[in-house]
Amino acid sequence: MRLLTFQAKRFWWRTFSKTLDQVEDVQVEDEVLDAVVAFYQVEARDVERRDSVFRQTLKHLKWLANKRDLRNIVLHSFAHLGGENAAPEFARALTDDLAGRLRETGYRVWVTPFGYFNEWELSVYGESLAKVWKEI
Repeated sequence: MRLLTFQAKRFWWRTFSKTLDQVEDVQVEDEVLDAVVAFYQVEARDVERRDSVFRQTLKHLKWLANKRDLRNIVLHSFAHLGGENAAPEFARALTDDLAGRLRETGYRVWVTPFGYFNEWELSVYGESLAKVWKEI
């Protein structure tokens, strides 16, 4: 798993084009204020270590959110962070599980449409901690 995370003042997105034939057709436009925005890539090697990757990713997202008392989290699949991608079915299932666990612990979670390119606008706080890269 590779994560590029931001403590964002604002994140706006809109579906642009479908990249996976097997996903449902959707048109989405949404915006979240004061959130951790996680651009993530699920890698092929994550399949073998799924439980550890899940636990470490969850811990990282909560840690970063708690540094600024943020209760909103956006998960944005971004398969361009390097490495070999996991199968889309695995990546989507892991995403759904992460979103579910975060919601169970009191966070409000948005997931950008999986299998789509999106256009987006991102406004990030200035501190160094507002922009964190992590490889799990």
